[in-house]
Amino acid sequence: AYSDHRSLKHTTLGTYAANDGKFFVRLEGGGSCTVRTAARIVAWFSRNWPRDLDWPAEIPRPVVPDDAHKKGAK
Repeated sequence: AYSDHRSLKHTTLGTYAANDGKFFVRLEGGGSCTVRTAARIVAWFSRNWPRDLDWPAEIPRPVVPDDAHKKGAK
């Protein structure tokens, strides 16, 4: 939903969200990631989710301070 809304390729989104352009491509191909990585990615989405796009109902949205990524939080 995010990539469609922002007109981004999954490789570009992977670079933004995971610092790994192949991240979402691997997941789409049946790959996995650690729980820690998944939490970091969901936190990134929570911080960067467009105000004019509904958050997916099936995914609990974490409460993440807007500036957590600027303070070196992981």
